[in-house]
Parts: sequence; structure tokens; C-alpha cells
Amino acid sequence: MRLRGVVSIAILLPAAALIAANHHSLNGTWNLVPAQSEFAGEPVIQRGSVTINDREHNITISRNFTFEGADQTLTYNFTVDGRENSSIRDGKISKTKAKWDGDELKVTTTEANVISVERFNLMRDGTMRMVVERPNHPVITLYLRRE
Repeated sequence: MRLRGVVSIAILLPAAALIAANHHSLNGTWNLVPAQSEFAGEPVIQRGSVTINDREHNITISRNFTFEGADQTLTYNFTVDGRENSSIRDGKISKTKAKWDGDELKVTTTEANVISVERFNLMRDGTMRMVVERPNHPVITLYLRRE
């Protein structure tokens, strides 16, 4: 019986280390590749960057997007640690929670009872994919390359 337990631990520990390493692979600053991205009829983002820092279960995400045809740049930052955090932006209260779902970083934001979900994952070619799901909007898929 003890041997099975030791063998199980020997198998599970490297797997857990591999998952943690994959989480850290999203760390860094990523720049938008507009030509690869799918805006689904939504305003096109001319330039953009996303910075992710996951360290000891504290995740900091910073975004900076400039939209086509508009003198509008959207910049926001938040830090999450697996618990829901509240913040006020432009006079609106939002609650954000980030968590790892396998190799995917999932960020859920609730603002005025509307829930949006962003999913970040690393693609085989080394790019990061960011999928944005919002009610009553088409799904947007952004591709970013490491800076």
C-alpha cells in the first residue's frame, strides 16, 4: 500500500509542477496582432498590449487598447488572487475574479449585473489568445505576441 502512495505522489508532483510552469508562461507583456485578431464587427483595436504577472497566486493584469477611428484609449489594471475583488472605474462598480482553469487564465467581471468573461491561453505557435465573451455581443478573439 505504501508503495502505491509513493508512486502516486511521484507521478502527481511533476504534473503539478508542469501546470504551474504553464501558468507562468503567460507572464510578460504581449502586443496585439490586429491582422490575426477577429473583432466580429466590434470596433477594431489599432494597438494594444496586455501584461500578465502571476506570482504566488497573485495575478496582476494590465491592458492598454487604442481603438480605430476614435480618439479613445482604454487602460485598466487590476490585481486578483482568486477571490472576487471590487473596483470603481468611470464611476461604475465592478467585481472581478481571476482563476486558472487548467492552462487557461479565466477572468470574470461583473458590472451592473452584466457578466463578461476573458480567457487567456498560450497557443502552439507561441502567441497568446485572448477570447472576450460579453452578453449581446459577438465573441472577440485577440491574438498577441510576446514583447
